[in-house]
Amino acid sequence: MDKYYADHHIKPVSKFVMHRLSVAPVIISLLIVFVLLFPKSTVGQNKLEKLLAKKMDSLLMPVKPQPLLPDDAMQTITIPPGWGGYGSYLFGSIGGVYPQAYTNKADMAVSGGVCVGNPEKFLNFAASVNLNDVHKFQDFSANFIISRMLFAGTSVSAGVLQVFANKIQTDVPGETWYIAFSHAVQTLPSQTEGSSKLTYTIGIGNGRFYLRSPDDIAAGRNKKGTMVFGGVSYEVIHHVNLNAEWSGTNLAASLGLRPFPNAFSIGIGVMNITRNSADRPAGIFSIGYPLSLSR
Repeated sequence: MDKYYADHHIKPVSKFVMHRLSVAPVIISLLIVFVLLFPKSTVGQNKLEKLLAKKMDSLLMPVKPQPLLPDDAMQTITIPPGWGGYGSYLFGSIGGVYPQAYTNKADMAVSGGVCVGNPEKFLNFAASVNLNDVHKFQDFSANFIISRMLFAGTSVSAGVLQVFANKIQTDVPGETWYIAFSHAVQTLPSQTEGSSKLTYTIGIGNGRFYLRSPDDIAAGRNKKGTMVFGGVSYEVIHHVNLNAEWSGTNLAASLGLRPFPNAFSIGIGVMNITRNSADRPAGIFSIGYPLSLSR
């Protein structure tokens, strides 16, 4: 071997060089594996960064504003609003008029009932019993109402009022069917968070929204009203609303008050302002209180 290298002027390769040559394939293989794996690591890192960025965007993104709803003071006193109940609770109210039409006497009524259901997800249902002659503890009737939220700040209610009344005792013109739409104006926020200063209602019905009383007819007034009723309510100061409404036969104006931090509410005003019905204007009041059944 040595003679062969000597004859051809070739120097023998050292053991160190041979060792380096034997290690090179291993290093090259490791480099190839690293290059192949490196892009995969980059892709995984990119996915992680995108997920983190998406999470941060969701945290920093402003919460979608909730629609404004009616404020917490009474908004109607002679007509039903398109707003119904929300959740499960008992409720009661006392109302009165002085003087009663064509007399010098006061008239008072009491009502109490229960409502259940979520009007945003499905429906709210309310049922109540009326005592229309408090002095004699007679003249009972019932109300059944369903309500549903439609879209931002808008609700509809429909039902029947004063059904099952005793025709001999009652002075109401039979049962009253109605449907009403109410809207809370979204550009006028109230001092009560999540509420609107201005709301309005428009509806249509028969019965008390359409027929005048026998006394009105005897006084020479037209038997029929407009069937269409409506009202508007504006928050003049916090927890105090100024209301105006048309009942289908006459005008009324009232103040809706929420004097305490709880749900106790008061309405006080004047009805029969025009000469379309009754013989003169009359004072009217209403007091209501709901008692939640939810814990």
